[in-house]
Amino acid sequence: MINNKVFAQNLIRFLVLLLLGSLAACAQTPEKQKTVVATPEPAVKAPVRKQAPAPVEIQRDYPKRYVVKRGDTLWDISKRFLKDPWLWPEVWHINPKIRNPHLIYPGDVIVLYFDENGKPYITLDNAGGYAPPSRVKTVKLSPEIRYETLDKSINTIPRSAIAPFLGGARVVSEQELKHAPYVVSSYDQHLVAGSGDRIYALGIKDRSIGVYDVVRPAGEYRDPKTGELLGYEVTRVADARLVRFGANKDDPSTLDVTQAHQGIFNKDLLLPREEQKLDFDFTPRPPTDEVTGEIISVFQGVAQIGQYNIVVLNLGERDGMEPGYVLAIYQRGEEVRDPDKTWSWDKVELPDERAGVLMVFRVYEKMSYALVMEAQRPLHIHDRVTNP
Repeated sequence: MINNKVFAQNLIRFLVLLLLGSLAACAQTPEKQKTVVATPEPAVKAPVRKQAPAPVEIQRDYPKRYVVKRGDTLWDISKRFLKDPWLWPEVWHINPKIRNPHLIYPGDVIVLYFDENGKPYITLDNAGGYAPPSRVKTVKLSPEIRYETLDKSINTIPRSAIAPFLGGARVVSEQELKHAPYVVSSYDQHLVAGSGDRIYALGIKDRSIGVYDVVRPAGEYRDPKTGELLGYEVTRVADARLVRFGANKDDPSTLDVTQAHQGIFNKDLLLPREEQKLDFDFTPRPPTDEVTGEIISVFQGVAQIGQYNIVVLNLGERDGMEPGYVLAIYQRGEEVRDPDKTWSWDKVELPDERAGVLMVFRVYEKMSYALVMEAQRPLHIHDRVTNP
């Protein structure tokens, strides 16, 4: 027979030991598990695709010999020989030790020949040109009267086409516009100031800048897809010369208007003079890398865009643009209703159609100006531009 007293004592000892073991287990700090953090691999930028050289096609009625005339442009001359004038660098061969390869003068005689593999070469038929390589098909030409070489080389594009642009288009950043000095009044407080008048401006901080452009905001440019601000276009309305510097913050500086292109109003802005000199000697060529952009505006807005109109592109220095780059213009295909689906509103997107060619001539950080060189049909804002 089991002794109840002994059983109770043993049960109590067992429960006490069990309780003490549980408390000891709770008091121990569990070992922290090591957490393995996966380190993401650095993002690898996709390499920019290089544009492969396009095959050079010669015009069927190309001249064997051409004498450069005053008024010619490099684009015109290249068009006489090549179907794609922007491929001129692929075939132009000049000895740089004798002549600047980027300059062509009235009176120069340009000749075309082919090597034994049928590859075309264009060079000068005088000092600076390369003689045809061996086994090259040549054509005997009778002597012709040559023009005397003039001091001025021919231009890549006609100056007359961008003359309105040289009158004062300029692109500035938001910060430049925000911190620009501004006109507060004119002598005798005329409502409109002009050439020979004296004006007063606040905000001029640098006495070393002696010449200013008086400008007026003409509008802003934004990327049509992202909405990013690309820059502000300002119109140059006058030229002014600083004659007295306002020493204190609230003291206006005094300027004399040397030439006014438009009337000057209060709140017109002042920007340090920007040299309007443009390099007309760049060579037409396709971009090195593949690019795609849009026409976002037309200079001095017109309803339809045609040859020799100046357009604005949403491509700039950051996109690799350089003066002389040639881009093809494509009209975007419209969406039309599928006639085979009577009870459906499904649309069919037509393909883009090539409509012209333009050449970039002035580049800013986020945008650029270009001249339409060829237009097979009317062009429009938002037409696509890409490598030719």
